Amino acid sequence: MAPSNSERESRESKQRLRNYQARQTVHAGQVSRRKRDNLVSVIVVLVVVIVAIVVQVFYFSGGPGTPVPSPSASAAPTPSPTATPNADSNSGDVPPSTLADGRNWTGTLTLNDVALNFTLDGIAAPQAASSTISLIKSGFYTNVTCHRLTVTGIFVLQCGDPTGTGSGGPGYYYGPVENAPADNVYPAGTIAMARQSAQGYSQGSQFFIVYQDSTIPADTAGGYTVIGQVTSGMDQLQTSIISAGVTQGTETPAVPTTITSVTVQ
Repeated sequence: MAPSNSERESRESKQRLRNYQARQTVHAGQVSRRKRDNLVSVIVVLVVVIVAIVVQVFYFSGGPGTPVPSPSASAAPTPSPTATPNADSNSGDVPPSTLADGRNWTGTLTLNDVALNFTLDGIAAPQAASSTISLIKSGFYTNVTCHRLTVTGIFVLQCGDPTGTGSGGPGYYYGPVENAPADNVYPAGTIAMARQSAQGYSQGSQFFIVYQDSTIPADTAGGYTVIGQVTSGMDQLQTSIISAGVTQGTETPAVPTTITSVTVQ
């Protein structure tokens, strides 16, 4: 016997209800997924922002000590684990500031086969110049790498860490910051000492060469000690090393760079 109209209507009504419930279930699932995806997106954005802030703080406020200028971005250069920097005094066997003899010095720094002539300012930066002169004359820098190249915002090539990790040094720390520019501007060719963030007495052997005018913000310890100036060879440095950039995702120079020799007089 054929079903009555009321039976058909009842079945159709139940089917419509089931269809409606199914659509609601699908819709609810889609809404839930959208909420989850939105939450994940927000979290990812927050993580990226936080990481960027942390990098900015520790890399650039630590400067290429970490261009220093970061003195980095970090990332701040930590001299040697054999000594611990003091807040307001030298640590370890620091060469006396009188070695610079209160005068300017000249020298040649060879990176790979690029010869950079430079001057050291033993008048404006006697402690930093004295330490650097002592390290040069002892042969400390020979075959030490330039481990860091910054290519955004601050433009420096950082060298002088015997471990090549950014955390090594000569076994001592010294300060304070000397001869830092009042306007935080470091012109191309500037040679300055790297240090740890907010630690004026954390300078060691790491230094950076500014290859393009850079503004490097000071922190609570001040700016970065300018010890000298490259007087020739910057064009060759740009062509041979800087122009190749960095290894993708790092601050490691794409062209491996080593101090093959350095002299001063």
